[in-house]
Amino acid sequence: MSGHNKWASIKHKKAATDAKKGKVFTKIIREIVVSTKEGGPQIENNARLRKAIEDAKEANMPQDNIKKAIQRGNGEIPGAIYEEMVYEGYGPNGVALIVEVTTDNKNRTASDIRKIFASHKGNLGEAGCVGWMFDKKGYITVSKSKVDEESLMNLTLEAGAQDFKNEGGSDAYEIITSPTDLNSVKNALKNRNIEILSSEITMIPQTQIALSEDEAKCMLKLMDALEEHDDVKNIYANFDISNEEMEKIEA
Repeated sequence: MSGHNKWASIKHKKAATDAKKGKVFTKIIREIVVSTKEGGPQIENNARLRKAIEDAKEANMPQDNIKKAIQRGNGEIPGAIYEEMVYEGYGPNGVALIVEVTTDNKNRTASDIRKIFASHKGNLGEAGCVGWMFDKKGYITVSKSKVDEESLMNLTLEAGAQDFKNEGGSDAYEIITSPTDLNSVKNALKNRNIEILSSEITMIPQTQIALSEDEAKCMLKLMDALEEHDDVKNIYANFDISNEEMEKIEA
């Protein structure tokens, strides 16, 4: 199973715990602040803000928190000034990693990210060292229990999807779109009352590196350490872990 959907599955299982720690709220608030600052407070004109608010509601964030984050981004109330940074590097066994962060102190964050890589058999690289290995795409998942494969595949491809995947061992269909067609495919699903498990703009690796059980354990520890950092927004990687290896790890 590829790094993207495997990590997405693991993060889903962690979501409830992370919400209790406040980490989910912290990251969503930062995304609302930045997206408001960049595109304005009107959600009908700001797709990024609209997605951030959807994520906030899914995480059961209080409406007052959302309102204050928008006000901070719009300059109506004071708050930290955030910058977005992208770090690239390598994990165990040469796995390529892209780490997107939102920070109010880029020197501190750069030092932290470098230490995390070094502590998990990885190393931080120069800008652009692995970015060329990934393609920016829209990514949607739909539960296999909610709709039959043929109907979903036909619907999404007609709506503009580029690819449709049904991987063994996964409980969800995967739909790949161009970034600009993500919303049109989502709307086609909503119009048919088909529940969407997740949707996002992401980075899909062009090739993948297969990991053994020990390598996979080390890789997942690195991913987890990065995910735990408050400044980290997104992580993309090109590792592949077979279902058999994952069963050993989760045993």
